[in-house]
Amino acid sequence: MRRFIALSLVAAGVLATSPPAVADSGTVIRRTSYGIPHVLAHDYRGVGQGLGYAFAEDNACVMAEIVVTLSAERSRWFGPDNLAGDLYYQRLNQSEVVERQLGGQSKQARDLVRGYVAGFNRYLGQNGAPEACRNWARPITEIDVWRRVHQVAGLTGSEGFQEQLVSAQPPGTALAAPARVEKERPGSNGIALGKQATAAGTGMVLGNPHFDWADTWRFYQHHLTIPGELNVSGAGLFGVPVVNIGHNDRLGWTHTASEAHTMTLSKLTLVPGDPTSYLVDGKAHRMIAEQVTAGGTTRTLYRTPDGPIVEDDRALQWTDTTAFVLRDANQGNLQIIDQWLAIARARSVPDLEKALARHQALPWVNTIASDSTGTAYYGDVQVVPHVTDEQRARCGTDVPIGLVVLDGSRSDCGWGTDPDAVTPGRFGPHRLPTLIRRDHVSNMNDSPWLANPAAPLTGYPSIVGDVGTERSARTRMGLDMIGTNTFTLSTLEQAMVGNRNLTAEQGRAAVVAMCQANPTLPANDGRPVDVRTACSALAAWPGTGDTGSASRGAYFWRSFITLTGRPGTNLWQVPFDPADPVHTPRGINATDPGVQRAFAETVRAFGVAGVAVDVPLDAVQQYEGIPIHGCRGPEGCFNVISVPGPPRPGVVPEIPHGTSFVMAVELTKNGPRMSSMLVYGQSADPASPHHTDQARLYAKKQWVKGEFTEREIARNPDLTVRRLR
Repeated sequence: MRRFIALSLVAAGVLATSPPAVADSGTVIRRTSYGIPHVLAHDYRGVGQGLGYAFAEDNACVMAEIVVTLSAERSRWFGPDNLAGDLYYQRLNQSEVVERQLGGQSKQARDLVRGYVAGFNRYLGQNGAPEACRNWARPITEIDVWRRVHQVAGLTGSEGFQEQLVSAQPPGTALAAPARVEKERPGSNGIALGKQATAAGTGMVLGNPHFDWADTWRFYQHHLTIPGELNVSGAGLFGVPVVNIGHNDRLGWTHTASEAHTMTLSKLTLVPGDPTSYLVDGKAHRMIAEQVTAGGTTRTLYRTPDGPIVEDDRALQWTDTTAFVLRDANQGNLQIIDQWLAIARARSVPDLEKALARHQALPWVNTIASDSTGTAYYGDVQVVPHVTDEQRARCGTDVPIGLVVLDGSRSDCGWGTDPDAVTPGRFGPHRLPTLIRRDHVSNMNDSPWLANPAAPLTGYPSIVGDVGTERSARTRMGLDMIGTNTFTLSTLEQAMVGNRNLTAEQGRAAVVAMCQANPTLPANDGRPVDVRTACSALAAWPGTGDTGSASRGAYFWRSFITLTGRPGTNLWQVPFDPADPVHTPRGINATDPGVQRAFAETVRAFGVAGVAVDVPLDAVQQYEGIPIHGCRGPEGCFNVISVPGPPRPGVVPEIPHGTSFVMAVELTKNGPRMSSMLVYGQSADPASPHHTDQARLYAKKQWVKGEFTEREIARNPDLTVRRLR
């Protein structure tokens, strides 16, 4: 019987154990514990094929949904609420922006995508689509994958204005979309340690992206090897066949969402009596009309050579005199595949710098890296519109939308360019901030200013970010964690999941003393609220984002801190001081009437929602029933899990985004040592054994030890091997 099973596995192309694979065996997929695929092949098409096949095994339905979205077919399969997205993507597809850029991509990038498509479709051909998506799944094409690449590049740009772009109509219509609601955007933490900050004098990197947990925006962990050409391990966003955050044998890197603007708006002055014509330097130009049909609806949409007209029902109204154009620097950016391949092949910080400058295609992220020499690097070398501070002062308008809005009636208010910019209209790499250190650099989504507080970065264009302003509580926590410590890989792991909470450390004791002295506090309407139970919960809570029996009070504190952000509250005893930005503001001002009202209002909100003020964190912060530790960035938490507070009646909290893929890697002269967590697992399919396996590890603060060498892979106790010939 055992011999029969073994022969069956051989026939299926799967072996329970295998000696180290060789590249001339075709494409080889080795899966180690937790379903992590290690793909070995002799060329880019081969590794792409292996990755596409492995990804289809785990997430075929998610890729099918991505393709339906980008093909403008969601209304057909998922209902009319998807019309705006369908019109948006149909317009992009009609423009052939992706097809026009394909000729500029390298052979390696084209081969990688071609192989990915072949591998995904091979799996579908052999196994069929899963039952959950059988009605709408289909074989994918290379254009499908390149459209996904383009979607990722534009994530923080026009992708966020879909409804406002497809509802923009001349005055007299009633289609204007509501203004985009600003949400707490996904972010990340990144720390790179140099030789002076590590016990062994090595380089280390901690990557901690806080990305969406929605199925289509998850990370997938994998390892790609082409002997003598490419050897990179880490994780990439679903549907994009590269490692976005990872390491090779000498270099580790991560990314954080940059504060740099990657798009601008232009305020057009319209020709009197003709709302589809506009003036530039006094000369009239007609808008370009486009007929777009999707979801059974046809609309005429308008654009200028700089971009599409955008409209909402507030600051961006299209009137008889004014309209607005959105210009996205990532429009047509497919170079991110070649950019991340170049990063993966870099084997030192100088190599990385050259790769970033040569392609300059990172779409909206900072880069934080370290190498085996113990050199740490920070850079915001990416796609940034060339809008100088002088130009912002001369051409800026007073439209209250939080974006750069330029005067579109003057040609001298358009984007400029730098001689070293890879693409016209952008700042060149020499104008963007970088920093090399032997101690540490970091970014927690604030501007580049304090990448290292000992060497503040200044002099970069304000469109990249500000200088001399208050840092977030999460940034201050991250800088405090780094401090003057000397790290080992183990202590770096412990710092990541320590779940410290800066606001609790600085103010819980004062707040508890205040509520113990005042068992009732006035709410906003002046009515007294009994706060004794909440006060007792905070007194017993240790002030961290850990789950378990001691977590009662954590969710109440989160909700309380949220409500202290309302106008009229003087939260801090010591205000922000630009001369001491790491340690200010600090000390919660518990005697402030606004703080006390926020406490009472928090108690009241829990009562209205029917939630106990001492509810344990386990009950409100779960993934598939598994308690998930961590807390929100505004609380001053590094390990971010963004379940909001205060509670609302009838609303079950979900995790919208937060810690997703975590990588701690040490770059030694003998090779990398890496630990990781992919909190939601490799598969979005609830039936998969890899849907919750890593969530259970994460709940216990346990890590997956990385396997990089052939010897390490071969020794994995759960190793399986599949060969695609």
